[in-house]
Amino acid sequence: MPEDNIEQINFEQINKTAISKPLVSHMYTADPSAHVFNGKIYIYPSHDIDAGIPFNDNGDHFGMEDYHVFSMESITSEAVDNGVALHVADVAWAEKQMWAPDAAYKNGKYYLYFPAKRPDGIFQIGVAVGDSPEGPFTAEKEAIKGSYSIDPAVFEDEDGKHYIYFGGIWGGQLQKYRNNKYDSINEEPLDNEPALGPIIAQLTDNMLEFAQEPKEIQILDENGKALLAGDNDRRFFEAPWVHKYNDKYYFSYSTGDTHFICYAIGESPYGPFVYQGRILNPVVGWTTHHSICKVDNDWYLFYHDSSLSKGVTHLRSMKAAKIEYLADGSIVTIEPYDRIN
Repeated sequence: MPEDNIEQINFEQINKTAISKPLVSHMYTADPSAHVFNGKIYIYPSHDIDAGIPFNDNGDHFGMEDYHVFSMESITSEAVDNGVALHVADVAWAEKQMWAPDAAYKNGKYYLYFPAKRPDGIFQIGVAVGDSPEGPFTAEKEAIKGSYSIDPAVFEDEDGKHYIYFGGIWGGQLQKYRNNKYDSINEEPLDNEPALGPIIAQLTDNMLEFAQEPKEIQILDENGKALLAGDNDRRFFEAPWVHKYNDKYYFSYSTGDTHFICYAIGESPYGPFVYQGRILNPVVGWTTHHSICKVDNDWYLFYHDSSLSKGVTHLRSMKAAKIEYLADGSIVTIEPYDRIN
């Protein structure tokens, strides 16, 4: 339900029949990255504000400036706001737009990964370090060398190695890069050309740098061919996330302008990943962005919509819904509003 249909939406009906309610209502939160640390659920969302910036396709109206970390004792308990964990004013290299973050843990330290725009208007990804999962976090003085674009997501494999995934087109600027090099004249490929893929890099042991040159990930169709740029219902747009289920790597992502959360499966953290289907159908608001987290013995999708703000696409609210896997490992598509049209 993208934003251009707001005037046709019955928000009372939407909120009454939605499969899940906002996890918090005292502020707007989006892009929730969920993890279980020390037996407790921690959620690292964007903090949506009304920055008074006109809407455009580059997302300049998403003027977020800080991060709050939320904690939950269980999946049904209240989400507790632990306050400001990091503010853009405390990031030496960043000027604005603290978009979707993620977090990781290693050797007694917690790491918050976040994108922000430098004063020259180019996105990079930074990292901040804390002693507890709720922060506060202290940002490194420089962005991660070689980083670019948006939506960092960190996956820890069973061997203890950590991988960071990132990338988003349009306002996320991924279309300006080829082979990790920026050029302002670059744009999206033509519809009949392979779509741009998300980017992966292994992290160093100290979690502060890339251990290798970033690599582009391939998402393939059922015939082993790369998804095309014109395949808007299936191609990658933004919001990469990886989780492991039954020894398979599940790469999930947003299709952006078609508003689906989709997934593909591979045998390696690097892919290639073969497209499988949709995890979440469109929500109220233009954006859709998620994470997938195992809580006790069940898996949950953390996502957002704009129902609480009555369709204002940059004022979103995070939610959670249980994921159902079939015997073959496929995921049952979630209908966020019980089939309301």
